[in-house]
Amino acid sequence: MEDQAGRVLVVDDDETVRDVVRRYLEVAGFTVDVAGDGAAGLALFADREPDLVVLDVMMPGINGLEVCRRLRQVSHVPIVMLTALGEEENRIAGLQLGADDYVTKPFSPKELALRVASVLRRARMPRAAPPAPELVDGDLRLQMTARQATLAGAELPLTTREFDLLAFFLGHPGVAFSRADLLEKVWGWDFGDQSTVTVHVRRLREKIERDPAKPTRVATVWGVGYRYDREQS
Repeated sequence: MEDQAGRVLVVDDDETVRDVVRRYLEVAGFTVDVAGDGAAGLALFADREPDLVVLDVMMPGINGLEVCRRLRQVSHVPIVMLTALGEEENRIAGLQLGADDYVTKPFSPKELALRVASVLRRARMPRAAPPAPELVDGDLRLQMTARQATLAGAELPLTTREFDLLAFFLGHPGVAFSRADLLEKVWGWDFGDQSTVTVHVRRLREKIERDPAKPTRVATVWGVGYRYDREQS
């Protein structure tokens, strides 16, 4: 009988990393499959249908970002990226492609196992009923059931997490939230790298603000975090 914790696919070209991550995840109760490159990872994903993927960015051949892009074309499976210290561009690119979280190398295998459990817990939580089937602020519209966002009639290319974050903001206008608040309420994490929130807010501003450098919708509240301000009619 397969473990109830879930099945995790680990894709990393470093055999030592694969070994250590597998052992820690198995101790945490997960069933673990491992792949040494992107092509093998994609094949194993199709064969095993894991509940979550741990994916290294820097791999020969098909790198982690391309694997993430291909997975997102066919699945909403949670993805945790492994990135090297200082690779901010790769972290941002992974989040843009739809990764749910990232862990920076060198990392604590125990922390990674906790992060995997947290991401899976969030993914398995039933979605709370939206406050309305449609959220509207001026020319910005979110169709909650269809999970479609439009601005001035044009569809917005939002990732899953960007959509969730924008829906949360629209549902709570005028309220300031810290990054820790947003991690808990939108990501479902009780710990984690708060720069994930910063990256998503920046990307969201680039898509919904007339001038992302001078945002009027997603405002920065200095010393606190962010607040959504409705458009003035």
